[in-house]
Amino acid sequence: MKRTRPTTLIGLGVAGIVVGFLAELAAASMGAPVFIPPLTLPITMLAVAIIVVAFAVPIRRAVRGRNVSRIDPFQATRIVVLAKACALSGALLVGAGVGIGAYLLTRDVLPGNNSILLTALATAGAVVLLVAGLIAELFCTLPPGDDDERTESVHARTD
Repeated sequence: MKRTRPTTLIGLGVAGIVVGFLAELAAASMGAPVFIPPLTLPITMLAVAIIVVAFAVPIRRAVRGRNVSRIDPFQATRIVVLAKACALSGALLVGAGVGIGAYLLTRDVLPGNNSILLTALATAGAVVLLVAGLIAELFCTLPPGDDDERTESVHARTD
């Protein structure tokens, strides 16, 4: 599995900005209430970020040689896929939060009930989720070792 590319994260962020802004614009034009993220959203994203990093720490210890117990490769694969999913969804949610915030701040009358604060908190929670996903993905990276040298020597003999 390849590491998450910055261009993918930027692309998802831009898509989130567009979708967040246009969804708010469409809701307001139809007379529906605009979406304001609830307070539980950033709390949940923070909890998921902590869990993902906590799952990746034992793999990091095993890779660094600090842990003598063997890590199940399927477990490590699941954790790195979860970390990548957190990074990608975090990027999309950061974009959506920025889009919603941009819509709220461009109105003539600012909405009440701490709408801008809740949107900023949700965007900050998404940033934490994005960073935690990237850190957990980094923790699951194997250092170059004997397997790479053997693979290179096999490819050199077949060429």
